Amino acid sequence: MTHVVDEVPLTLEGRPPKTLGVLDQGALWANLGVSLLGFSGALLLLNPVPGAPLSLTAALLATVVGSLIGTAMVGLSAVPGTQTGQPAMVLLRGLFGARISYVPTVLNIVQMLGWAAFELWVIAKAASAIFGAVPYQVWVIAAGVLTTALTIWPLGSVRLLRRYVTIGVIVSMVWFAWFFLTRAPAQTGGSWTAFAPAVDYVIALSVSWVPMAADFARHSRSSRAAFTGVVGGYTLAQVACLGLGVFAVAVAGADKVAADGTSVFGAFVAVPLGALFFAILVLRETDQSFANVYSTTVSLQNLMPRVDRRLFSVAIGVLSVTIALVVDVNSYGAFLGVIGAVFVPMFAVLAVDYFVLGGSRSWNTAENAPSRWSRLVPWALGFVAYWLTTSTPTVGPWDGFWQQVRDAIGFTRQPWMNGALGAAVVAVLVTLLISWSTRAFRR
Repeated sequence: MTHVVDEVPLTLEGRPPKTLGVLDQGALWANLGVSLLGFSGALLLLNPVPGAPLSLTAALLATVVGSLIGTAMVGLSAVPGTQTGQPAMVLLRGLFGARISYVPTVLNIVQMLGWAAFELWVIAKAASAIFGAVPYQVWVIAAGVLTTALTIWPLGSVRLLRRYVTIGVIVSMVWFAWFFLTRAPAQTGGSWTAFAPAVDYVIALSVSWVPMAADFARHSRSSRAAFTGVVGGYTLAQVACLGLGVFAVAVAGADKVAADGTSVFGAFVAVPLGALFFAILVLRETDQSFANVYSTTVSLQNLMPRVDRRLFSVAIGVLSVTIALVVDVNSYGAFLGVIGAVFVPMFAVLAVDYFVLGGSRSWNTAENAPSRWSRLVPWALGFVAYWLTTSTPTVGPWDGFWQQVRDAIGFTRQPWMNGALGAAVVAVLVTLLISWSTRAFRR
């Protein structure tokens, strides 16, 4: 049962209400697509590979292409949630079996907890750019309290976003776009050389939400509402956010932003009425931390399905605040690469199994769902394919290891290759091959 009839059940045993329409989903994902991280992240879009900056046209096209590909993946991962009424990590019981699903669940808990702390960090940094006299720690705690409150009433929070917050965000984005487009220096130079790594980066921004799409989509009135809300809302917002970020970085100074990503916030505050409109974007950023804490909560329920989610919400909220108070984040691009490598091939396997191989007719999300070890093979090979084909640098020793692997097997990575697409294609093909081979053997 649930404490409120139109809210998320307290445990996995409750029946999820179907109250979110296409406007609710669109508003949620549009707000998630506008991120303070996206403004400074535009620097990674413009310079995905050191020494090979993109032209403005190439960067903007990479934003559109990467967003469409990434959000299509997120949208497809949302549909099974609507049809089964189950959150994302519980859906993995049908893919891997109940016990094996605990492995990706733990990975998701770790990465979502990291994202939540990361968002509290960036909220506090952005708030400090407006109100410099208030200590960073105060903003982290305040954002953590608000995030936890939103997580306890998640569906009410989504409806709140649609009715009030989205309009303020649109007005703020238009206001900043007007000033940055007229004041930014001319964007000249650059090339198309690093187009594929830029698309990789944008896809990674989008697919970082794949592991939580079903957590909200299970409350959609229809699969169409869930898919349309994700693809439409998030694509438009992310393209606008990164596009605005390109010009904000130009105004703030690329070298300055490279040294300190949060320095771009000063460019927003310096605009006439900038403090007011930037405060709206800072307040809205709590939807990012809210979504991550909520996803961590329901992921934990895959491990402990009868524990009240409110207890998890408070515990995760406190832990996120603690991490944000003691950890400084400096490896944003590398973090996105790791997320993409793990979850892109996993949900590619799920999509094939569910939509192509008929899994939707008998998707088993019970606590005793039998193990399906064969599905680990395409996931693992997709993970390998990601690192063989991606050209986005992460951490030196890790990148060096995969270069050694390429040399050992005689594989030459081409400039047009894309890690996310490479992982998805390999995962899909291997899943189909295993399924067809198994059926042929049984016949």
